[in-house]
Amino acid sequence: MDLVSLHTTAERQFVDHLRAVRDDQWTARTPCTEWDVRALVNHMVYEYLWVPELLGGATIAEVGDKFDGDVLGSDPIRTWSSVSRAAHEAIASTPMDKAVNVSWGQISAGEYIGQFVTDVAVHGWDLARGIGADDTIDPVMVDALLPGIEENADSIAGSGSFGHPVDVPADADDQTRMLALLGRRR
Repeated sequence: MDLVSLHTTAERQFVDHLRAVRDDQWTARTPCTEWDVRALVNHMVYEYLWVPELLGGATIAEVGDKFDGDVLGSDPIRTWSSVSRAAHEAIASTPMDKAVNVSWGQISAGEYIGQFVTDVAVHGWDLARGIGADDTIDPVMVDALLPGIEENADSIAGSGSFGHPVDVPADADDQTRMLALLGRRR
């Protein structure tokens, strides 16, 4: 499956959970201990705002702090719709070998989008857990992401972007193993 399709799949699952958030769940805890549901969704909108900028050639310094703070406003779903459309268009139209500026240098657009898709998939799981929804990640997504996560487990663990890996039984299913490498307990 190509990265554009993977992003579509990850985003669809995230949006399904987002649309299921009840008014009384915005302050519910998530597996990301520092974020409740609203803060988690705000983080994802923040990440989505960066996508067109970075894929468009901007540097971290050029974007600066313009997306800091509350980017959800009073209508999180409407905000999400607008922001996600722009990010998806940027993902779909960017050559995967284009250089993208990130905080530690330059990487290919394909690598950046792959990392972004992982973030969307895992935070979709976090959101599902926060609202008590089905937390099954599309198995095609897990099959596509797990090898790269396993291959880069040490650098992911040291990045600070995810929690420290947790131990799971040797016979754990692929989703559980993937989540464990990203510091999540199923």
